[in-house]
Amino acid sequence: MNKRFDVAALGELLIDFTAGGLSEQGNPMFEANPGGAPCNVLAMLRKLGKTCAFIGKVGNDMFGYQLKAVAEQAGIDMSALRMDGETRTTLAFVKTAENGDRDFSFYRNPGADMMLTEEELPQEVLSSARIFHFGTLSMTHEGVRNATKAAVASAKRAGAVISFDPNLRPPLWKSLEDAGEQMLWGISRCDVLKISDNEIEFLTGSRDYEYGADQLMRRYPNLRLVNVTAGPDGSYAFQQDRKVFVPGFLLGGTIETTGAGDTFCACVLNFILEHSLDNLSPEDLRQMLRFANAAAYLVTTKKGAIRSMPEREQVEAVLREH
Repeated sequence: MNKRFDVAALGELLIDFTAGGLSEQGNPMFEANPGGAPCNVLAMLRKLGKTCAFIGKVGNDMFGYQLKAVAEQAGIDMSALRMDGETRTTLAFVKTAENGDRDFSFYRNPGADMMLTEEELPQEVLSSARIFHFGTLSMTHEGVRNATKAAVASAKRAGAVISFDPNLRPPLWKSLEDAGEQMLWGISRCDVLKISDNEIEFLTGSRDYEYGADQLMRRYPNLRLVNVTAGPDGSYAFQQDRKVFVPGFLLGGTIETTGAGDTFCACVLNFILEHSLDNLSPEDLRQMLRFANAAAYLVTTKKGAIRSMPEREQVEAVLREH
C-alpha cells in the first residue's frame, strides 16, 4: 500500500537553550537550539531522504514560529502543527558536563506541547504513515496522554509500524511510578523499541542489558525489534533469538550528546524502511547498528539537534575510514 509519509511522529517540539560561554559582563549566554526528540528523529530521516510529518503543538509566540520555520526548512511536513494562543512554547535549559552528558531544566508548567488534545489529531496523517513514532514526554499529563494513546491506536489500525522511545526525563513526571507505568504502556504497544541503558535499568532493576532486553521481550511478545543504546560504549540489537552488539565510535570532538539517541533511532527506522523489520540476519543488524552509531557520534560533535543532523555521505565517510 502506498503511503504519503514514511514516518509520522507525535510529541514535543521545544527550544533547547545550550550554554554558549560568558558575556563581557561575565553572565552566562545561551544558544536557542530547536529540539524535541520526535522532531529530531524526523530531521535525521529527512537527511536520509524519507518523507516525514510532525504532530504536536507550540505556542503562538516567537519560539513557536522559530520552531515551525526550522522544521519546515528541514523538509518536515508541519501541516499538523497546532499553535496555542494561551500557552507558551516549552523551553529546556541544558547544562552539559565535560563528557557531553546533560542535565535539563524545563520551563513547562504548562508548556504548549502538553496542550494537544485528542480532537486535534490529524487522522489523515495518522492513516498515511508507514511508521508512527512517539515517546513519553507526550504522556506526562492526562490530556496529551489521551491524545498520544488515541494516535497510537489510529496508526496501528491503519497498519503502521509503531516505534517507541521512552526518553525518560524524571523532572517532568509527578512521580517515577507514573513514568514507569506509561513507559511500559508504550512498550506494550510498539513493534520497535529504542531504549537507553539507564532506562532499561529503571524498568527492570538490572544493569545487565541483555537480561533486561530478554525480560521485556518475554513480557511483551509484540516487540519485533529492541535496540539498547549504551552511550559511547555502543548499542545492542535484539530480535527473536538474535543479539548483536556494535561498539561506539570514540573519535573525539564530542561537544554534547543532545540528539544522539534520536539520530540513532532515526537511522534504525530508515533501515527498516529500506529493508524490512522481520527476520533480519545478524549481519543486517550489525550494518544497521554501525550506521546508527556513526550518525549518533557525528551529531555529538555539534550543538543542538535538528540543525546538526549529519548527511548520509558524512556517515558513510566515517564508516569507510573506521
